Amino acid sequence: MVTPEDIQDWIAVGLPGTEVSVEGDGAHFEAVIINPDFAGKTLIQRHQMVYKALGDKMNTEIHALSMKTLTPHEQQD
Repeated sequence: MVTPEDIQDWIAVGLPGTEVSVEGDGAHFEAVIINPDFAGKTLIQRHQMVYKALGDKMNTEIHALSMKTLTPHEQQD
């Protein structure tokens, strides 16, 4: 079973420089992902970056992932 820590680690490895926290129950997860590379990107582009970092795990191991993607500047506001 996938844990929040697994997802947190996968995102951190796939998106270097990311600050990430994940909560969930093994099927549904919520993540707050802070990365300076999100600057100037649309919400869809940010989510695509996270999906790319997770790779096939989004299709095979993660049932549902809700994301809040922010730049460090947005996180401070």
